[in-house]
Amino acid sequence: MKKQIITTIILCILIGVTITPTTISINQYPKKITNSLENQDTLSDFIFDNYIQILMKIAHKPSIAVGIIYDDDIVWSKGYGLYDIENQKQTNEDILYLQASVSKTVTATALMQLYEKGLFDLDDDVNNYLPFNLRNPNHPDDPITIKMILSHRSSLADDNLYWIALSYLPGDPDVEGFPYPWLEDYLTPEGNGYSSSTWSNSKPGENFYYANIGFSIIAYLVEILSNQNFNEYCIENIFEPLQMHNSSFRLKDHDINNIAVPYEYKNGNYFRHPHYGIHILYPSITLRTSINEFSHFIIAHMNGGVWNNVRILEEVTVELMHTVHFPTEANYNYGLGWFVQYQENGNKVVSHSGGYVGVLDRVTIFIDDNITVMFFSNELDSELLDTYIERRAVRAINNALINKAYQITGY
Repeated sequence: MKKQIITTIILCILIGVTITPTTISINQYPKKITNSLENQDTLSDFIFDNYIQILMKIAHKPSIAVGIIYDDDIVWSKGYGLYDIENQKQTNEDILYLQASVSKTVTATALMQLYEKGLFDLDDDVNNYLPFNLRNPNHPDDPITIKMILSHRSSLADDNLYWIALSYLPGDPDVEGFPYPWLEDYLTPEGNGYSSSTWSNSKPGENFYYANIGFSIIAYLVEILSNQNFNEYCIENIFEPLQMHNSSFRLKDHDINNIAVPYEYKNGNYFRHPHYGIHILYPSITLRTSINEFSHFIIAHMNGGVWNNVRILEEVTVELMHTVHFPTEANYNYGLGWFVQYQENGNKVVSHSGGYVGVLDRVTIFIDDNITVMFFSNELDSELLDTYIERRAVRAINNALINKAYQITGY
């Protein structure tokens, strides 16, 4: 019977169908199991947990940490699997996971706090603030605005030092001269680190190009405008007010024993990567946080900038971040640090995903229903690739969590 269930799930993934756990008949499980369950809710939890664990095996995720938020509280959360296989450590909602590009939501929030202080306007030319001239060499007369950078519309096109930025040295030591003059050296034609592939042929504001390095610029603007180190600014103005005491953009701030190990699945085995620092892109992709702590930040974005009576943004600023500011193509609806999409019924969905070596995360906010689903995992290969089956399994996990969220909240 177990083989039948697994086979059914695999087939459903292949054809794009997600099984809702509560639709699986009780008769599909042996009597000695079903008789031991006290009620239907327990049975539903049992089926849901087994469904998730089967999908994790298909997706090759050694652990996931998940959470569901409704209104101003996290109403359900759980950890599945081992965040450290070699030491048999079971994950939970307090284990830290590298966030990859989900980090951009915090980086953008930091800059928008300074926007509220009147230190810049979104349509300002970024050159009004940078100590060097930032222009697309293909369009040298077209200004690049701060809004364009926040929306991946600056015409920056490629991160050509993506892998050089990753380091296994302990304590993620700083790169000499980062962010300045390193950014000038990397982004301008006169620089030693420059590559023509860094810039697209499009005019600034014209097309969507996802560029991690753009958010390194955003973090540098935070430093310029606040006269403070970016990570220290975030700790003081976001993490501490939101009681995210164990969250940070820098590996050296953490106890690595409480961080999910980054794994890569190869030839039937999990390859363990050391915990690593990402020098050049650290403001873009290196936030490490837990389900429980990150829920505080997400609740603030759900509730007009407020968590637990602590305000980190004004409601109008949150709305600005959750709004698309440029004409868009399908699937490229990006606001200020967030993807923005609309369901068939017109309801807004704000989200961000992230993938890097040994990490794949996804956060989805259903704005009109005040529901959020969070999904953190600790496996992805070093080429940021996965198979079709793995992608379908991850999607099925996320869909199952969304179904559970709506069941819990009664929608």
